Amino acid sequence: MQNAALEALGLGGEWTYGSLDLEPAEFVDRVRELPGEGYVGVNVTIPHKRAALELADQASKAATEIGAANTLSFADGVTHAENTDAIGLLSALPEPPAGKRALVLGAGGSARAAVWALEGQAGSVCVWNRTPERAAELVRDLPDSQGRLASVSEDEARSGPFDLVVNCTAVGMDGEDPFEHLPLDPDRIGDDMTLVDLVYVGGESRLVREARERGASVVDGLEVLVQQGGESLRLWTGMDPPLDVMREAVRNG
Repeated sequence: MQNAALEALGLGGEWTYGSLDLEPAEFVDRVRELPGEGYVGVNVTIPHKRAALELADQASKAATEIGAANTLSFADGVTHAENTDAIGLLSALPEPPAGKRALVLGAGGSARAAVWALEGQAGSVCVWNRTPERAAELVRDLPDSQGRLASVSEDEARSGPFDLVVNCTAVGMDGEDPFEHLPLDPDRIGDDMTLVDLVYVGGESRLVREARERGASVVDGLEVLVQQGGESLRLWTGMDPPLDVMREAVRNG
């Protein structure tokens, strides 16, 4: 995806995007070596997002308040931390979430970014997690300027009603029935709901497919990946990302 974008921007001869597989114990020292090797930045995934934030010299408001960074940029001897997961989610939505009743499923790093992004725009944001204490902890940790955040029980999540549901759990990675493992009532999913599933499995997840069949507006994990990746590319290059090229590459490559 990123290499296709670099080619489209005319940077393919100078820039390349690759992967580094690092253990937690080696992460900090190895990342600090990268600017000297010509790297302009990196994307960071689990389990390194908190460590990435902590090693940075500067951090955006999003990364600081979410408590995790998925993008590092290196310039003039300074390492800057950003979290593009939040803006990636908002950019992937078919319409702004203003006034919507949102339900976020999960309490990990992607859920924190989703809740942070939605808190400033949605009418309300509820958080469910299989371990209720983790959902409550997430709500306590994140800013809640308008009193819009709350953790909810399984029954409360299932009964709703919600206009926007964001699945930040791993349910669906192995093709399991989402309605057996998530507090979603299939009868409440219809054309008045937007459902976002961050799971991407090389095609539509079962949750996305079944929500689409019930008339919901759906956003899959690949679209969110394209949007957050595009924001990272913008930070590194200063150029507008070619989202159509990136979308084609990630879906057909």
